[in-house]
Amino acid sequence: MKIDPISVTELNKYVKNRIDQDEYLNNVLVKGEISNFKHHYTGHLYFTLKDENSLIKCVMFKTYAETINFEPKDGMKVIVFGTVSVFERDGVYQIYCKAINEDGLGDLYLAYNKLKEKLEKEGLFDESHKKKIPFMPETIGVLTSNTGAVIRDIINVSTRRNPNVHIRLLPVPVQGPGAAVEIAKAIKIMNDKKLADVLIIRQRWRFFRRSMAI
Repeated sequence: MKIDPISVTELNKYVKNRIDQDEYLNNVLVKGEISNFKHHYTGHLYFTLKDENSLIKCVMFKTYAETINFEPKDGMKVIVFGTVSVFERDGVYQIYCKAINEDGLGDLYLAYNKLKEKLEKEGLFDESHKKKIPFMPETIGVLTSNTGAVIRDIINVSTRRNPNVHIRLLPVPVQGPGAAVEIAKAIKIMNDKKLADVLIIRQRWRFFRRSMAI
């Protein structure tokens, strides 16, 4: 049986229609921790809601945002009420929030600050430990998953800015148990073997960049 191809727009529209028809997804309560919060000049709110393993994008339009009686910010633990739908242009599903309630300071944020404070006391953030990142590195080491759009984006941006740059990928898990240990091992390998001038380390929710000790 021959299957005729459809456009990307048609596919996104189909997925959006299927999701919009799901009664459960029309009214959901989801709890999580806010990150990447942005209060747009239009009055709309954009942020990511995450837990230990996953994340989802959220948007709250000005009409609903004006009813909030507190100031959302990164690290805040909240419960949102809204509708799950697809932003057709980008093919991204997200929560369109109608209400949001504060649920305490996020456990992930507290753990992050506790670790940061510990490392600061150990002197690991001292300026003496920092190395200047080369303006035009010849080789960039990338520690991330070898699947997905991240590595393609890094290659596209890096080679566009410097066509002669060499990208060296060392695949590592970006989340889950044992990910931190594997990333640390990969950094040591890159450093010991002097495989790159700088490293880009891509984890689940944020980017870390570190110059190598070469």
